[in-house]
Amino acid sequence: MPMEDGVLVEARGLVKEYATERGISRVVDDVSLEIRRGETLGLVGESGSGKSTVARMLLRLVEPTAGEVRYDGVEVLRASSREMRALRRRMQIVFQDPYAALNPKMRVREILAEPFAIHDERPAGGLAARLQEMLRTVGLDDSALERYPHEFSGGQRQRINIARALALRPEFLVLDEPVSALDVSVAAQVINLLRDLQREHGLTYLFISHSMPLVRYLCDRVAVMQKGRLVEMGDVLQVCDAPREQYTRTLIAATPEMPA
Repeated sequence: MPMEDGVLVEARGLVKEYATERGISRVVDDVSLEIRRGETLGLVGESGSGKSTVARMLLRLVEPTAGEVRYDGVEVLRASSREMRALRRRMQIVFQDPYAALNPKMRVREILAEPFAIHDERPAGGLAARLQEMLRTVGLDDSALERYPHEFSGGQRQRINIARALALRPEFLVLDEPVSALDVSVAAQVINLLRDLQREHGLTYLFISHSMPLVRYLCDRVAVMQKGRLVEMGDVLQVCDAPREQYTRTLIAATPEMPA
């Protein structure tokens, strides 16, 4: 059954532990959050705070040590292989490094066609037309199809990654620091593209970042992580303008404002 009150993704009591030479390291400690349909939730914290691990547990790319995840009412961590295959069509991720996420030996045509092959789907109107549509959606033209990743700038590569993530028309995207590897002006263009895509396609985002100004610009609500725990959560303007925690104030002070 779909979840009530417009909640699309819900996590309760997520814990992730790893065995190390010194014993057990807990990198995520009792994290609970909700992501509402059509909103952007920012998950912010410094490197090593556990935010990317939380995101991967939501998508079941990493298995939690404890806790539960629900996606539109489905218990993700108990889902069968068949159920997970269906869920993965509905939720996708855009990674931080726009080059490492692309196979350098594949042309863009092959990269964008891969999701359809994996899920054995034939797009209405034909694959060629769908690939062209995907490129236009992210601001690239058809000539990109026959080129390799190294022939593009960082911003263009990230647009290709976004196009691939949208191939199967998902509802939910995890954006894992998608502009941290880009120049400031290029990053702003990609952020504005993400805003436009959300409006046009009714997407729900989890936006992971260490930049509070970026989170303020893009997000509706924000959750702040420190050393594996959520330390503050609320409306993005409220948290940015009147943070309760010193750690949140430090994050705000540590990153410059976005250029106008």
